[in-house]
Amino acid sequence: MAIDYVKRPAHRTETTAGPDAPAIRLDKVTARAPGLVSLYKSARVSLEKAGLAGQRAAVYLVLDRSGSMRPYYKDGTVQHLAEQVLGLSANLDDDGIVPVVFFSTEVDGTAELSLDAYQDRVGALHDALGHMGRTNYHVAMQAVIDHYTASGTTAPGLVVFQTDGGPTSRAAAEHVLCTAARLPLFWQFVGFGDTDSKQFDFLRKLDELPAPGKRLVDNAGFFPAGHCPREHSDDALYRNLMSEFPSWLRDARAAGILPQARG
Repeated sequence: MAIDYVKRPAHRTETTAGPDAPAIRLDKVTARAPGLVSLYKSARVSLEKAGLAGQRAAVYLVLDRSGSMRPYYKDGTVQHLAEQVLGLSANLDDDGIVPVVFFSTEVDGTAELSLDAYQDRVGALHDALGHMGRTNYHVAMQAVIDHYTASGTTAPGLVVFQTDGGPTSRAAAEHVLCTAARLPLFWQFVGFGDTDSKQFDFLRKLDELPAPGKRLVDNAGFFPAGHCPREHSDDALYRNLMSEFPSWLRDARAAGILPQARG
């Protein structure tokens, strides 16, 4: 299933002047999505601490719909992650929209989250998608790649990829990740579940694949959010999301994947 979301032109009236300004002004977030103001502010602090004030990026959210994910949709954990990602996106992308890919065995569906439409949206979308299957990363990754390359954006892409276990086809997932290393896309994997089990061994492997031995640059990060991801603070979530993204930006510029930063 292809992503039917089309990248919109930037809302220039909502941006803030200055090279270090967030993509969307605080007053606009307050007016359109007051429930996201705290997340927006927390994300901004994390970006500043990571040296990314004023950075622009197209933000994607990929959500696992394998059968074992059912409790996380039911208790609102996935909805909360989506709101955290939307708060981050408002700092990075001035269209105020996050494309979302739901996947299990195949791409189950696609949608958008926006400042104007996000409350209780994830659970409703999930319920409408029906059967929950197995876990195939590569189909969701390819859907994001297809959308990003068709969108015409010149900004780097930050993909927050949530899952609660390894994929059914590990070879396919590794192949897509390594091939995608030539694209301006960074994949930040977030694991829900037991951090001490072997369920995330493959994600740790993806995180540690050698570059340039296996891929042009290190284009992925991973952090385990544990059994109860909502117990972690928003600041902790954003700190983890930003742990490897800055180094990838530097490496991608050095490799010619992204243009050199101005100044």
